[in-house]
Amino acid sequence: MARTIKLGGATLNQIPFDWTNNVANILEAVEAARQQHVKILCLPELCLTGYGCEDLFLSDWLSEKAFQKLLTIVPHCKNIAVCVGLPVRFDCITYNGVAVIDNGEIKGITLKQNLARDGVHYEPRWFTAWRPNETKEISIEGKTVTVGDLVYDLSGIKTGFEICEDSWLKEKRPGYRLKQRGVELILNPSASHFAFGKSEIREKEVVVDGSRIFESVYVFVNHLGNEAGRMIYDGDIMIAQRGKTIAVNTRLSFRNFNLLSADIHFDEPEKTIVQPLHDGKEKNEEFARAASLALYDYLRKSKAKGFVLSLSGGADSSLCAVLVAEMVRRASKELGFEKFSTSIHRPDLKSEKEAMASLLTCAYQGTKNSSTTTLEAARELAHSIGAGFHHWLIDEEVNAYEQIVEKALGRKLTWETDDIARQNIQARSRSPIIWLLANVKQAVLLTTSNRSEGDVGYATMDGDTSGSLAPIAGVDKPFIIQWLKWAEKELGYSGLSYVNNLQPTAELRPLERAQTDEKDLMPYTTLVEIEKHAIRDRQKPSEVFLNMKGHYPDHAALKNYIRKFYRMWSANQWKRERLAPSFHFDDLNVDPRSWCRFPILSGSFAEELAELDLL
Repeated sequence: MARTIKLGGATLNQIPFDWTNNVANILEAVEAARQQHVKILCLPELCLTGYGCEDLFLSDWLSEKAFQKLLTIVPHCKNIAVCVGLPVRFDCITYNGVAVIDNGEIKGITLKQNLARDGVHYEPRWFTAWRPNETKEISIEGKTVTVGDLVYDLSGIKTGFEICEDSWLKEKRPGYRLKQRGVELILNPSASHFAFGKSEIREKEVVVDGSRIFESVYVFVNHLGNEAGRMIYDGDIMIAQRGKTIAVNTRLSFRNFNLLSADIHFDEPEKTIVQPLHDGKEKNEEFARAASLALYDYLRKSKAKGFVLSLSGGADSSLCAVLVAEMVRRASKELGFEKFSTSIHRPDLKSEKEAMASLLTCAYQGTKNSSTTTLEAARELAHSIGAGFHHWLIDEEVNAYEQIVEKALGRKLTWETDDIARQNIQARSRSPIIWLLANVKQAVLLTTSNRSEGDVGYATMDGDTSGSLAPIAGVDKPFIIQWLKWAEKELGYSGLSYVNNLQPTAELRPLERAQTDEKDLMPYTTLVEIEKHAIRDRQKPSEVFLNMKGHYPDHAALKNYIRKFYRMWSANQWKRERLAPSFHFDDLNVDPRSWCRFPILSGSFAEELAELDLL
């Protein structure tokens, strides 16, 4: 008799050790799967505790509590097999595991064999990799459980696991051994962070290639949302069979869980029906969806009352404002407004218009060096999206600070001798006022620094970096500029027309000095290219020059830009250490707590930069 089984994957929006939230989402997903007659359901990696518990994974109590919660889930798994990710700790060592519950009974716990230790991942700090082909019986909460490298019979289907990083190792994948053991179904519970274009790579190299190479059905299930503050998970669910994509869900949902299921013909693969695919992968749209979801989760999980933003009329702060507007629009559309307002703990809000006015408060904090064009750009954008808007001047505060220092020094401060100091005091004078507004509003204060500025420290500590969340610190300036133009045209943000016609400038020097960002630094496109070679690819200055010189006829200018980048990068690590938490969007990041670690004090590439003179 031909075997046809309905398989399912459910992505979950979890919170580190929020047992009520996490268990509720799991039980909702299990019940939805049962209603659809799913026989085997895969849930994400470490979904019971959340993936982002960090050093708590080293405690005894977290794993103990997770297993206790697992036992409360078991009775809900009648007539269905459910795979639940959780940490397992024994002999003073923590392992990353997946418990398999089949028809109300724990059949075993598979332990992860390969740990992610690059980029944003630090798994070897918390977990130990399990040895292939080994199993062990352990006692947890008075129950004897088999753990390790296991294969299961679920509904007559021989089933095994690759857990996230296991599947990215190509020739070392556990799938090769599973194939030798006759496994027909490979489940991959994952916590694979979002990055531009990653979903397409994941589908091809992990899921489709895995199903083809291992001659199996392959089910991949990722986490969903901004789980712990920095990482975004896209909620990818993919099902493939013998080299063919069968079903893919729509990613980056605002719901607590998403379920995808498919009827799979194991003995007659040609009879398996391919479902229509609806998920878009275009980069600008991906950014809008990922950033909106990240802000939504940050707002509701922090239980703040909204966001406050110092809106300068420039590209960076304008992007932050539009992303909040997109969050309200997209979440309201998918969830329905009543459910949206309840989910963010604001049931008092009754419409999108009321929500925007309440959830985003903007302030233009001008000085005598500010222009009327940036004021107009800020005001027009705030009004067009329906955000609250205030405008005040801070010249008195700036003058008061300068006068105190002038009295102490016994001389006047001038632009000729004190340029950077006078720029910085303007930016810093804005901070206490906007913080006061945020505190009064019980809101999250958004900072507006981007990744290009973070690279070279082109930001004022306790000024434009002041705040508790930096939503765009993971993207570069050229991307921001082009995205705003795209958003004006494709998303209908007509209020961006003023911003998109301005050249980026800090507006901290007198207007007659015609300050611009690129004049202070270098062309942003050049900065981004140097960054990719120097930071992403970890190359020394001479290697960067050799890689770039073919596109830059003026080699002397290019060498100067490279010198400037490395010197500013080295001098400003202390600033990057103090940047507010940021979201990860790209294939690199300069946040030292999630991607790129660098010493605060160093040799500043002195000898390496000297090599440029020899080229």
